[in-house]
Amino acid sequence: MTTASDRTLTEDGVTAATARALRTAMHRLLTGTARHTDGQLTKQNLWKEARVSRATMNRARTILAEWDDQVAQRSTADPEASRRDEEIHELQQKLATQKREYTDLQRRLDAATTAIAALHHDNTLLRQELAHHRADVIPIRPTASQ
Repeated sequence: MTTASDRTLTEDGVTAATARALRTAMHRLLTGTARHTDGQLTKQNLWKEARVSRATMNRARTILAEWDDQVAQRSTADPEASRRDEEIHELQQKLATQKREYTDLQRRLDAATTAIAALHHDNTLLRQELAHHRADVIPIRPTASQ
């Protein structure tokens, strides 16, 4: 049974039990001994590993600040992770550029398709008109057989 003292908020903004669960989960994730997640250093894994709700984790601002500091220290200490992050950033920029180019080319293609369809329609009408009036065409110069 929970008592009033169990529900008292700590300076972390959550109950003592929740703060303990979050710090224990943080320790497990940072040491690579996760039990309930894939071990990646994400906030989603933090609340899942602690077995608390995301909203509860978000109320623990002090613990989240500690988490952010720890993750930032690890990412700057690991040159491989930094290189990977830079490569991911470059690839995301290239992808965004490619998407813009694709969108521009698609618009141009749509405009060209519309123009070609209009020209085809006009050409068909002109051919029909020419076929209808062909008998009325009289050559200006007589041909060699005449």
